[in-house]
Amino acid sequence: MNSVSLLSWAIFLPIMSGLIVLTLGHDRFTSLRRWFALLAACASFILTLPLYLNFDTTQAGMQFIERSSWFTVYNIQYYLGIDGISLWFVLLTALITVLVVIAAWTVEHKQHQYLASFLILSGLMIGVFCALDAVLFYVYFEATLIPMYLIIGVWGGERRVYAAFKFFLYTLMGSLLALLAIIYLFNVSHSFDILAWQKLPLSQMSQNFIFIAFFAAFAVKIPMWPVHTWLPDAHVEAPTTGSVVLAAIMLKLGAYGFLRFSMPIAPDASAYFATPMIVLSLIAVVYIGVVAIVQKDMKKLVAYSSIAHMGFVTLGFFTFNALALQGGIVQMISHGFISAAMFLCIGVLYDRLHTREIASYGGVVHVMPRYVAFLVLFSMANSGLPATSGFVGEFMVILGALKYQFWIGAIAATALILGASYSLWMIKRVAFGEITNPQVSEMKDLNSREFLILSILAGFVLFMGVYPNFFTNLMQATVAEFMMHIVKSKIPL
Repeated sequence: MNSVSLLSWAIFLPIMSGLIVLTLGHDRFTSLRRWFALLAACASFILTLPLYLNFDTTQAGMQFIERSSWFTVYNIQYYLGIDGISLWFVLLTALITVLVVIAAWTVEHKQHQYLASFLILSGLMIGVFCALDAVLFYVYFEATLIPMYLIIGVWGGERRVYAAFKFFLYTLMGSLLALLAIIYLFNVSHSFDILAWQKLPLSQMSQNFIFIAFFAAFAVKIPMWPVHTWLPDAHVEAPTTGSVVLAAIMLKLGAYGFLRFSMPIAPDASAYFATPMIVLSLIAVVYIGVVAIVQKDMKKLVAYSSIAHMGFVTLGFFTFNALALQGGIVQMISHGFISAAMFLCIGVLYDRLHTREIASYGGVVHVMPRYVAFLVLFSMANSGLPATSGFVGEFMVILGALKYQFWIGAIAATALILGASYSLWMIKRVAFGEITNPQVSEMKDLNSREFLILSILAGFVLFMGVYPNFFTNLMQATVAEFMMHIVKSKIPL
């Protein structure tokens, strides 16, 4: 293995490991497949660390490039590379996969298929963040639907089949328009090279079509209002670890698509549609935040809060401000840590009482003090408390939005109030007060496995909140070049 094949190893090691886990389906292999899956996930994460250690922060372009012919007739290539933006999502995906495998340790039903689904999904998602050929990107992008569909449909709740079909149909139908845009761009350029597409001199009409086509795929994936309705159902019915991957990584695929396709390929169209994109983002931030307040199901509350937080991401992108753009990317990374932690915290309670209804709890702090300490930390981070990762991205986006237009930044800032409202209200009803449900008094505090997972996430949430430069320095050059490309277009800054 050498540095030029690191990305291929990062993609295919978890995929091949998942296929091996599938072969360990016999009951006598229960312990073996758990440890093998964990070893494979850890190895995959360790394999991504040289990408960070050897990354040149002064270089804005793609690094660790791998390129070879795939289908020569149509000039389709196996073309991989990462920059200062995509690197963080490769690392985040590999890390979350390790935590998911540990969290899935006690799953009994078809365990080999369950663990294999997450390993294969991990490799496919890393492929999305690394692909520089549009067909390769599309294959990885669509292939991620299969393992997540199975995770929801097989191991989910009572309405799992409905939720799985809704998730699959929404995201698949949105992607069909993106395929038309990919074919159109191939006819124009005779290439599927994404970086070459970003240099094409396209007319305004062509850019408008391309933007709308990619919007259909990426807006559903984020999801933006009003194409968000699949997400609460998917989260509520998905198993805990399925919700973790869905929120922490899969939602980021759509936002990443805007950065890799929509904005650099169609910059003039991005400017043309900036106002409606900002309006949709503000609706997600404010309206969905209000919707989250009235939820009775903890998972649904956190699901709606995810939509609101991803609204900050698209808001940061379409204010065409370097600070806001960088803030949107930081928000994506932070949301990966916080949303994973929140869903794992809900899973801890569900494992003990088998309900996610807020009204079923109360006074949990009296029997699970260690757990409540983590829950309070992550809930505060979810509401944007300073010195946590949740504050950094939102603050950068708000500052950038204020520079763009004062009223946009002012409206976005109300999300901090809404985030505090639904987060604190949930904590109050779940963790504090008197114990009203006798079953709560019998609940046990965190075991060592749960404590380890939440401690790791807590460490990242606090580290990112205290020292955000560790994350932003890596993407500075890439963001600067991205903004320079936008400046060269007709976008008025």
